[in-house]
Amino acid sequence: MIKRNKKSPLRAEMEAVLKKEQAFLKKNAEKKASFLDRTLEEKVPARLQETLDKAFEKAFGLIFEKGTDFIEKTYSREKIEHNYKVDAYAAGLMENKKTLRTFTKKAQAAGNRNLLLAGVEGVGLGVLGIGLPDIPLFTWMILKSIYETALHYGYPYDTEEEKYFILLLIQGSLSYAEALEQMNAKADRYILEPVVPKGYDSREQIKETSAVLSGELLYMKFLQGIPVAGVIGGAYDSIYLRRILDYVKIKYRKRFLTDKDKAN
Repeated sequence: MIKRNKKSPLRAEMEAVLKKEQAFLKKNAEKKASFLDRTLEEKVPARLQETLDKAFEKAFGLIFEKGTDFIEKTYSREKIEHNYKVDAYAAGLMENKKTLRTFTKKAQAAGNRNLLLAGVEGVGLGVLGIGLPDIPLFTWMILKSIYETALHYGYPYDTEEEKYFILLLIQGSLSYAEALEQMNAKADRYILEPVVPKGYDSREQIKETSAVLSGELLYMKFLQGIPVAGVIGGAYDSIYLRRILDYVKIKYRKRFLTDKDKAN
C-alpha cells in the first residue's frame, strides 16, 4: 500500500485560512438590503451621506496623525511584541498546529474584548441619541482592534505602508461582489510585496475607505441619533466591527503564514 504524503502543518493552516477567505467572499458576493434599511431609506436626510463621509475622513486623519499614542495606552505594545517573539521562537522550534494557532487564539481573544467594548459604547450613545459624535469613537475602536491584531501576528501598524494595508482591509471587509474581489486582490498583492502602489495618495485612500464605511453605516448612524430607538443603531457598532475583524484576521493570518512559508 502506498502511503499518501502527510500535509505539513503550515500547508494545512494555509488551506484552512483560504477556506475561510472563500467563505467570506461568498457570503458577501451580493448585498441584500435588510428590512430595517428599506424602512429607513426614505427617512434619511439627503445630505447625511456626505456628512458621514467627511466625519470618517476627519476621524481617520486625526487618529493616524495624533491618536496612535492614545490607543497604545489601552494595551501594552511592548508586552504583545515580546509574547509574539516567544511564540514565534516556539513555532520555529516545533512547527505544528498548536504552535501555529497560538497567534490566532491571542488575536481572537483581543478581538472579543474589543467587540464587547464597541457594543457597550454604541448602545450607551444610542440610548442618549448620539449618532454622528460616535463616529470618531467607532473609528478609534476599529483601528485599536486592527492594531492589536497586527501585533499578535508580528506586524507594525504605524508606517505609511501598514496604514495603506489597514485601510484596504477596512474597505474590503465592507465591500461586496466585484468591489470585494478587487480589494481582496489588492490586499493579496500587498501580502506578497508590502509596498504602496506607485502614485499612492493616502488622502484618497482614506476618502475611499470612508465612503465605504459611511455607505454601509448610513442607516444605522441615522437611527442611532434618535434617543432610545438609537439603541438598535448603536448595537450595530459591534456587528460591523465583528465583520471588519473577521476579514482582518483572515488576511493577517494569511500574511503571517505566507511570510513563514517564504522563510522556510
